[in-house]
Amino acid sequence: MADRKSTIYDLEAEKIKEKIIIFAADTGGYTQKEVSLEIQASLDELTELIDTAGAEVVGRLVQNRDRIANDLYLGRGKVEELREMIYELGATGVCCDDELSPAQLMNLQDALDIKVMDRTMVILDIFAAHAGSYEGKLQVELAQLKFRATRLVGMRDSLSRLGGGIGTRGPGEKKLEIDRRVIRDRISRLKAELRNVESQRSQQRKQRQRSAVPVVGIVGYTNAGKSTLLNALTGAGVLQEDKLFATLDPKTRGYKLPGGQNILLTDTVGFIRKLPHHLVEAFGSTLEEAKYCDVILHVVDASDENWDKNIETVYGTLKQLKIDENSGKPVITVFNKIDRISKDDLVGVRDLRADKTLYISAATGQGLSELASAIEEILRNQKSYIRHTFAYSEAGLTGLIHKYGEIQTEEYLDDGIFIEAYVPKSILGKLGLSFDDEADF
Repeated sequence: MADRKSTIYDLEAEKIKEKIIIFAADTGGYTQKEVSLEIQASLDELTELIDTAGAEVVGRLVQNRDRIANDLYLGRGKVEELREMIYELGATGVCCDDELSPAQLMNLQDALDIKVMDRTMVILDIFAAHAGSYEGKLQVELAQLKFRATRLVGMRDSLSRLGGGIGTRGPGEKKLEIDRRVIRDRISRLKAELRNVESQRSQQRKQRQRSAVPVVGIVGYTNAGKSTLLNALTGAGVLQEDKLFATLDPKTRGYKLPGGQNILLTDTVGFIRKLPHHLVEAFGSTLEEAKYCDVILHVVDASDENWDKNIETVYGTLKQLKIDENSGKPVITVFNKIDRISKDDLVGVRDLRADKTLYISAATGQGLSELASAIEEILRNQKSYIRHTFAYSEAGLTGLIHKYGEIQTEEYLDDGIFIEAYVPKSILGKLGLSFDDEADF
């Protein structure tokens, strides 16, 4: 009897798993028989996103056009072809690889009589499912409400007809059935709550800056292996899965470099092509952690054939946050997952904009010692070099150097403790030293 119930349950689960057809317009000037590699890669990524959201892609359709149609996104003939695919494949919904306008969304729903989504809705849905912290949930709800506020009319019809599924998590149907005034009020309250959280984050950041502990911000394309790297270096125990946006909430962990210096490693949310601007705005305070770090550690999946496009996406998002070449922040780019490819595949794989490029495998540990040394070297360039003898009555000051600096020599002499070290400029005053004191440097 138990086995029979289990079988019925499995069949029920199989029934409710949504089947999605994805579609896109290729305006790159290709012939009808050709689809650009960029569109193919983007659709492959959308397939992964939909899989992460818990649905299944059963088909895809691409139309080559000079420009996107204002009314239906696709041409009317392609929309009819999409209708036929829905019937033949038993699809329960369709998803566009671009963000649809409210008019396009409503027109497609009327033409296809099925749930219509776009890439932004799927990403928002995944963020809603994966947000674990209080701040993360606030940020996701704010992004969803701002996105859906302009789409209330069209989405209300589709949701009442088709019920839940991907693209409907977070604020959900209940929020879509209230008027715009109430949604605006809710957005205002969310912004106020986020300002409070941001204020707390700012205080924590100032405390870290006062303590002079260097911060290394880990950034990268989603699923590049940032969480795996954080776990490998610090034993953080962060969830790591071979899925897009497996982890969402940022994590900060302490790490001791080979020279004995303590640093903080901060993992940020992964970037992605066509990252919705609603998310960039909502997650501004979280993403800004990268803005205040001392070193940017850029993780790239070397086994992804689109690694160069992913690098461009990351640098583009950093530029949105006003973190670019002009910010003066040193960048270490690590090409991760080299255990999955051959040495020949690494030929030409490089990041010319990085201050240092390394090749590692966070899963096997290959190259991690070289990475630690590279971080140490770059941080050393941001420090002052001192040679000073501290009186034994000032022995407590040497503890600051042990904690925040990198000691090269330490000798106990008759008149005190002689130390040769690299120390952060921010603690020179605490040590009673200055740039003007040539005897100390």
